[in-house]
Amino acid sequence: MSCNFFCEGVDKAPQRSLFNALGMTKEEMERPLVGIVSSYNEIVPGHMNIDKIVEAVKQGVIMAGGTPVVFPAIAVCDGIAMGHKGMKYSLVTRDLIADSTECMALAHSFDALVMVPNCDKNVPGLLMAAARVNVPTVFVSGGPMLAGHVKGRKTSLSSMFEAVGSYSAGSMTLEDVEEFENKACPTCGSCSGMYTANSMNCLTEVLGMGLAGNGTIPAVYSERLKLAKHAGMAVMDMYRKNIRPRDILTKEAFENAVTADMALGCSTNSMLHLPAIANECGIKIELDKVNEISERTPNICHLAPAGHAYMEDLNEAGGVYAVLNELTKKNLIHTEVMTVTGKTLGENIKGAINKNHDIIRPLDNPYSETGGIAVLKGNLAPDRCVVKRSAVAPEMLVHKGPARVFDSEEEAITVIRSGKIKAGDVVVIRYEGPAGGPGMREMLSPTSAIAGMGLDKDVALITDGRFSGATRGAAIGHVSPEAVNGGPIAYVKDGDIISIDIPNYSITLEISDEEMESRKKTKEIKKKTDITGYLKRYSQMVSSADKGAIINK
Repeated sequence: MSCNFFCEGVDKAPQRSLFNALGMTKEEMERPLVGIVSSYNEIVPGHMNIDKIVEAVKQGVIMAGGTPVVFPAIAVCDGIAMGHKGMKYSLVTRDLIADSTECMALAHSFDALVMVPNCDKNVPGLLMAAARVNVPTVFVSGGPMLAGHVKGRKTSLSSMFEAVGSYSAGSMTLEDVEEFENKACPTCGSCSGMYTANSMNCLTEVLGMGLAGNGTIPAVYSERLKLAKHAGMAVMDMYRKNIRPRDILTKEAFENAVTADMALGCSTNSMLHLPAIANECGIKIELDKVNEISERTPNICHLAPAGHAYMEDLNEAGGVYAVLNELTKKNLIHTEVMTVTGKTLGENIKGAINKNHDIIRPLDNPYSETGGIAVLKGNLAPDRCVVKRSAVAPEMLVHKGPARVFDSEEEAITVIRSGKIKAGDVVVIRYEGPAGGPGMREMLSPTSAIAGMGLDKDVALITDGRFSGATRGAAIGHVSPEAVNGGPIAYVKDGDIISIDIPNYSITLEISDEEMESRKKTKEIKKKTDITGYLKRYSQMVSSADKGAIINK
């Protein structure tokens, strides 16, 4: 095995002197230098166990002949940031994580990397960095949380947010809310449903960048420590074979990810993150292609919030590989793509067994014949918008109603909790897009309030912001162009009729073209003037949601 960049030559003696200052031995200096990107912190429940994962990765790297060196990555907890100014700082961290990891990895000439993310923007940010740096890289996440148990039923964070709505509606007591508060999130790990973190960790397996079980083995299982050791060993094997992220992250791999997304019923945030990761590889994911894949891919998993199963249940049923193996029965997966194991995806999933047909339905008995996400288009969203179709009640797949318009999440949540939203309404929340927010906040508080008040089968919500993976109901986000950029959503008025037809991928503001042009001449676009710091920089550089909210080059 070749040594690292710094191990030979008089010209590298100054760098070796600094390695000596670290207490590194000559033997360590002569081995490949493996950066371990640790997302450990003490504020995110999904990250509080990552120190143990990192130690296991280090053991794996050492066993396989490498020298592990740890450096950090930040992470924001979307649940803690939800419903206030903090949520403006969630999506924006994706690019901070990618940029800072690129800087650390290239500045120190690491030979290989092991990424240890878990929650929300941490996973896509590190995938973006992996594509940029393009040295042998393996992902191993901190793992999902176990489901909570309240009144004899499994529960999760989405239940907690909905409990607040139920309390506002008078259908739940304060004592009930406190019970949820104490029991909904019982362990460390990423929240227990198919929310954004777990969606992206599962899709990391599909993309070929993580080992089997990366998305589903619970955080508290010792099996995850074994997985971390194997990740450390796997990256050394990749180094020897010179397998790099861009060998793995191909157009076919991204098509696999979108297909698995449809089957699993992943978070709509995947429609921001997959295009952004693909962009780093010089690959473009067209949103129209998403509907093509959705049309041929059955939705075979209903995990929370779409159903009453949780990540631990998917793990016991056979995990992501069992889902992929099911999809091969209709030739829906490109099996020839390379993975971090040094084998093809087809080789990896061969023999994976679906152990529970209630959790992973067979293709001949799906929840629906079409995928879990739909991309809509119409005069309200000329550049498209996104909905998690698998979490929409059947009676809301087609809906028509009057608009109730709000220029911020705070305005909307105040009115929703006051009981002034009625069955049939279409709540419109604007100026919450990537640039207009800025930061494209998740609208879990409004959607949870609507669901908790029992209106999720009667009320739709449309926004140029986005939704948590924990959201259920007719929640349509990523409306593009966004309001601050003069998109049609900026000109909607209270009482305008909006028609939603998810099966036919359409969304229509029922006013004439002439009326729209008239409004554009008379209504002024709202521009926030109090934005400072990183958010100001971000708002000036970020693309629209339909392009993945990427930082424009």
